[in-house]
Amino acid sequence: MTKWKPTGLALAAIAATVAVAVPSAMAQRDPAYAAARAAGQIGEQPDGYLGFATTPTPAIRALVQDLNIKRKAAYTASAQSTGSTVEQFAFTSGCNLIAKTKPGEKYQTPGGAWKTRDASPPERDARCP
Repeated sequence: MTKWKPTGLALAAIAATVAVAVPSAMAQRDPAYAAARAAGQIGEQPDGYLGFATTPTPAIRALVQDLNIKRKAAYTASAQSTGSTVEQFAFTSGCNLIAKTKPGEKYQTPGGAWKTRDASPPERDARCP
C-alpha cells in the first residue's frame, strides 16, 4: 500500500463530500440499502466504498456493486476537478463517510475489522483529515 498525504486543495474539496452526496442520497432512498445498513450487513470502508460486514446475498452484492460503481464515477469526476487521484479522493471520502456513521451502523477499521459504531468516535486511519 502506498503511503500518501492528500494535498490541501484536495482536502478542501473532499471535506465537502461533494463526490458522495449524489450516490449517498440515492442510496438512502433505496429501502434495500437502508435495510442492509440497519441490519449490519454492509458498511463504510476506509477506501471510500461500501463493503460487506457479513456474507451478502446476491441481491445485496448487486446493490453494493451498483453503488460502488456510482461512487467511483463521482470520485473520478471530483478528483479530476481537484487535481487529486481517484484513490486519494476515495480515501478521504471514506474518512468522512466513516466519521458520519451513526451509532449502530457498521464500518471497517484501518486494521480491517468490522465494528459497530457506538457513541464514541469511530476508529479512522491516522491519515484522515
